[in-house]
Amino acid sequence: MTIKSNIQVTSTHHNKPILTDVFYTKNRIKKPVVIFCHGYKGFKDWGAWNIAATEFASNKLFFLKFNFSHNGGTPENPINFPDLEAFGQNNFTTELNDLEDVINWITNNSEYKDEIDSTNITLIGHSRGGGIVTLKASENNKISKVISWAGVSDFGARFPKDEKILQYWEKEGVSYIENSRTKQQMPHYFQFYTNFKENEARLTIKNAVQKLTIPHLIIQGEKDDVVSPIEAEKLHSWNSESKLVLVKEMNHPLGCTQPWNDSKMPVHLAQVVKHSVDFIVQN
Repeated sequence: MTIKSNIQVTSTHHNKPILTDVFYTKNRIKKPVVIFCHGYKGFKDWGAWNIAATEFASNKLFFLKFNFSHNGGTPENPINFPDLEAFGQNNFTTELNDLEDVINWITNNSEYKDEIDSTNITLIGHSRGGGIVTLKASENNKISKVISWAGVSDFGARFPKDEKILQYWEKEGVSYIENSRTKQQMPHYFQFYTNFKENEARLTIKNAVQKLTIPHLIIQGEKDDVVSPIEAEKLHSWNSESKLVLVKEMNHPLGCTQPWNDSKMPVHLAQVVKHSVDFIVQN
């Protein structure tokens, strides 16, 4: 298996690199492409994502995962969050732009032209990434299938509703959230909210789901206390052609922790990967 890590993909919108990994069997056979998007406060090397990547590649797929450019990581330190300024400047449209750049990079890359089937591209996203891939799948006709892992159904619902809180955020210009792993105070500049409001129609996941005409798989843990199973039910209800898989006892990180020191995936992530591979191969 060929693995290339921390490739610096150039953005067409800003000067931050998009760190990208590819996993595939080099055999000059064109393989379906799978592009994976991490979630909020996440990164491409979190938990058991690397083990999952090798499992996809071992099933005759070309697997790509990347760090969103403004996730707070850097090329020198892609796992922790040394660039909190970038984290604070992140927003949903930046993530959609990064994903667009990654799609264009892989489909136009001469190095991989004999290894990828650019007519067969699946997007997979975890948590917030599930929302991002759903939006992108609805607006980019290169996408063949979309899979949501514990994916959110409504970005707007995650902002404060209290006008006083919003006014305070606007006045201060920034609010902070603690990273439970690193204990950093991670900033959200008010632009995160204004960017959403300015692009609300495009960023409303319900609109995107209702427009989907491609195979759509929703995988959700029944014991998820971050993204409620109700959100998966909503996603499924907005697209009658979608497939919903509920995994008993599964939590939000799909059984993973950071760091993940086992050589095997946790049981729940292994189930999620199997459901996903089967869906990609069969559709």
